Amino acid sequence: MTTWIPSLFDLNDRTAVVTGSSSGIGQAIAGFLAQAGARVILVARRQDRLDALVDSIRENGGHAVALAGDLGDLDSIPGIAERCQEAFAGVHILVNAAGVNLRQSAEEVTPQGWNQTIQLNLSAPFFFAQALVPGMKAAGYGRIINIASLQSVRAFPDGIAYGASKGGVCQLTRAMAEAWSSDGITCNAIAPGFFPTELTAPVFADRERRSWAADKTAIGRNGELEDLAGISVFLASPASSYITGQTIFVDGGFTAR
Repeated sequence: MTTWIPSLFDLNDRTAVVTGSSSGIGQAIAGFLAQAGARVILVARRQDRLDALVDSIRENGGHAVALAGDLGDLDSIPGIAERCQEAFAGVHILVNAAGVNLRQSAEEVTPQGWNQTIQLNLSAPFFFAQALVPGMKAAGYGRIINIASLQSVRAFPDGIAYGASKGGVCQLTRAMAEAWSSDGITCNAIAPGFFPTELTAPVFADRERRSWAADKTAIGRNGELEDLAGISVFLASPASSYITGQTIFVDGGFTAR
């Protein structure tokens, strides 16, 4: 008998950790998962912003807690992961949305800036997942969602370190899927096009660049954060149980042209 379709997208009784949830895409995805019924653990550096999102989620009937921490410090990740597992007695979903883009030309990139970008955008997602996977295995359910980028496959000016890190995210996603999918833990990535966030503020503040980005899409507009709701809930839910190792571009057809 066919499974009742709405139950495939139900996240009740699931706990999700969303990094980078103090703003932008991470904040939006945390809200979408909460609306779908998940208990949400918000992880980022800015406690005040996390507290404001917790209040918003709770006011709308959801369940959320905030855990401030710096994932750029790889040594802090095991402790943050342990706190996450204790918050709601286990974690089923991890969204790695924390990231940085220093926007430096190839000539301006320093070892410090390179390492900062790679550590937060590429190393932290792996080590945070590694810390949470044993609990997912024990629960028999795991969903890891990484955030890739147009720069995973395209080269943009002043993005050499960022592009290298996001290209790595696609391969990391495949490798995570190979390592853990047989234990019921899928791993996929969302690659957003141009969305209005803190990271893309320089683009959206420039009318010419904003129009250029919209014109490059097949749809003819830039993204709105609500455009990420469906894919986020889908990849976190039982509905995506036979999809793993994939990078899904939510870019209005930017990469199709």
